[in-house]
Amino acid sequence: MNTSTQVRAGNGGGLARISRIHTLGPSGTNLEKAAHHWFAGRSAVGNVVLHAEVEDGLDAMRFDGTEAILACAVYPRLHDLVFHNLHRLEMVDSFLLDTYEMVLASRDTQSPVNTVVSHPAPSCLVAGRGDLSLTSSNSRAAALCAAGEYDACVTTAPAARNEGLHVVEDFGAVPMVFTLHVGKGRYAAGSRS
Repeated sequence: MNTSTQVRAGNGGGLARISRIHTLGPSGTNLEKAAHHWFAGRSAVGNVVLHAEVEDGLDAMRFDGTEAILACAVYPRLHDLVFHNLHRLEMVDSFLLDTYEMVLASRDTQSPVNTVVSHPAPSCLVAGRGDLSLTSSNSRAAALCAAGEYDACVTTAPAARNEGLHVVEDFGAVPMVFTLHVGKGRYAAGSRS
């Protein structure tokens, strides 16, 4: 999956060159929301490119200072993203933004919940509520639940709506720290190692 959307947002300072942010999809993730928020806060034009995994952006991005990866403080592999890529990524910004409302959703609120799918980060919200499986994003969890593969999912309220799911429990929005990682200039396009 590789989805790109454009938003109107002008940059200032050392971050002015960033015109594309790679982050986790599919559409409806908290990271997508945060990427759009980052551009909007700078009143510049920028593209948000969604990937199946945050790290997939590394294979698609240019390392010339114009592209970045957006992650969040609770991303289970944030430490790997940072330390495995010290030679080509630099953390240049962080900001606090509420996530979408996090919910437990299902196709049918009357059926028992025996199986639940969740991204690893919020999975503890449903500990003990059935057999838990993990997937790559909150939006992906909603899609899997809507497809009938699981009885319920932990997801964002927009992803639940987009998939036609019903909210079983609303855990609310979570104040979250998001981190922006820019490709270092010496790793120019074509030299993505």
